[in-house]
Amino acid sequence: QVQLVESGGGLVQPGGSLRLSCAASGTILSINAMGWFRQAPGKQRELVATITSGNSTKYADSVKGRFTISRDSAKNTVYLQMNSLKPEDTAVYYCNAFISQYDYWGQGTQVTVSS
Repeated sequence: QVQLVESGGGLVQPGGSLRLSCAASGTILSINAMGWFRQAPGKQRELVATITSGNSTKYADSVKGRFTISRDSAKNTVYLQMNSLKPEDTAVYYCNAFISQYDYWGQGTQVTVSS
């Protein structure tokens, strides 16, 4: 069994920054990829950023140049540094891990960008 625990969400003003963290624990042989998705009220869940075991990254067009995904393989942890935040970034952010052919999800952390 694998658990993903997110932290770092909160309320921030437009233009501000936040850093999300997600730690994977449990029976983990190898993590193929980890990433972040988000879901705003009334909208579908969408990909924000992913990073593979080889450190290849992918970003949604809406966050390119503002968000940076990184990982600490020794700690089975993925990070999302979010800069220049906009009100439209407001959403519940979910951590995802693809491990041994299975998808795992965190419980979500709220990010609210508002003045």
